[in-house]
Amino acid sequence: MKTSIPKLNLFSIVGLLSLLLLVAATVAPLSTALVAPASEVTTVDQIGSLSDAEIEGILYMREEEKLARDVYLTLYEVWGLSVFENIARSEATHMEAVRTLIDRYGLADPAAAEVGVFTNPTLQGLYDQLVADGRTSLADALRVGAAIEEIDILDLQQRLAQTDQADIELVYENLMKGSRNHLRAFASTLTRQTGKTYQPQFLDPASYESIVNSARETGGGQGQGQRGTR
Repeated sequence: MKTSIPKLNLFSIVGLLSLLLLVAATVAPLSTALVAPASEVTTVDQIGSLSDAEIEGILYMREEEKLARDVYLTLYEVWGLSVFENIARSEATHMEAVRTLIDRYGLADPAAAEVGVFTNPTLQGLYDQLVADGRTSLADALRVGAAIEEIDILDLQQRLAQTDQADIELVYENLMKGSRNHLRAFASTLTRQTGKTYQPQFLDPASYESIVNSARETGGGQGQGQRGTR
């Protein structure tokens, strides 16, 4: 089933671009812009309509990015490690990037304002479990962070395969860059803080090694950090 989307006028598109650039500018130390130059942004004629899978994907990714942010905010309060605070701020920009798609296509935003509250019951249960695991030890908290980024990468790959909309692809590809950067950050922080080596929990070993042995990418956030104080 297809949901018809009303065409946007020029002023709506200009306003959307201004919002995306503003969001990226406010977090410049943590991530680069999540949107393309104006010449690469989807035009009115390209927007068309969304399939049920595309709609479900946008709504799910909005809350999945919130899950990452909320877990990291909570674990920062527990452990005072700045990598959690930094990456939580980067995840907030990811949430906003997905929200621009929600606004553009006239969808209802599922993200609650409260930290740790989710519309999707699967994500609610996952949040509760990850926070419980992360409270056990600092090493477990960092493993939780890395696991979230692995899950995010796999989910984004699945969602990319379900769409041919250029604007959705652009947002997802930039979110995936950010998740790879965050995975690198959590894995390296685990080694630096505990002397332990992170073992992938969801990605296959070859894919994981390819990511962590590659340079940090621009365009999706980095989220590096050293130990802070509470």
